[in-house]
Amino acid sequence: MLKKRYILLDRDGVINHDSDHFIKSPEEWQPIEGSLEAIALLNRHGYKIAVITNQSGLARGLFDEPMLEKVHAKMQQMIEEKGGKIAAIYVCPHGPNDECNCRKPKPGMLEAFASEHNVDLKDIAFIGDSLRDIQAARAAGAQSILVKTGKGQKTLDNNPDLNIPVFENLYEAAKHITSEK
Repeated sequence: MLKKRYILLDRDGVINHDSDHFIKSPEEWQPIEGSLEAIALLNRHGYKIAVITNQSGLARGLFDEPMLEKVHAKMQQMIEEKGGKIAAIYVCPHGPNDECNCRKPKPGMLEAFASEHNVDLKDIAFIGDSLRDIQAARAAGAQSILVKTGKGQKTLDNNPDLNIPVFENLYEAAKHITSEK
């Protein structure tokens, strides 16, 4: 039996441009150049993609779940137009002061993914742009990869001793991952 292969991705700052004012509508969701192609590349090499994303705009009342579903529908459609697919999306709807286990840097969403897909996270990379993504991956036992898009360059500048793979963007990370196959 073939081993299930996954790559986990943060959303804002990795797949799409981030905003300090939150992504509140499909119109505000704009892909980072090459990110959709990166997902398609990973798919072609046998990787399934799961998105792991904090969406505190829900708790803050900036948008509701139906609007978030529309944002994700746009993301899915644009990825599919490039030949890619997202297998699963995990969302933490809580705010920073809520005492949940799913909001990154806590590992809850990654653990839920591993349980639902019956996989060991030690063999799975989580690609993010923030320290909380790295901390969540470490807490869950996954491999961390940082991209410099979104908050990634600032994360790297503030944490120069991270000792994890760093790439300019998701496409460069995907090229590296698929070249190791």
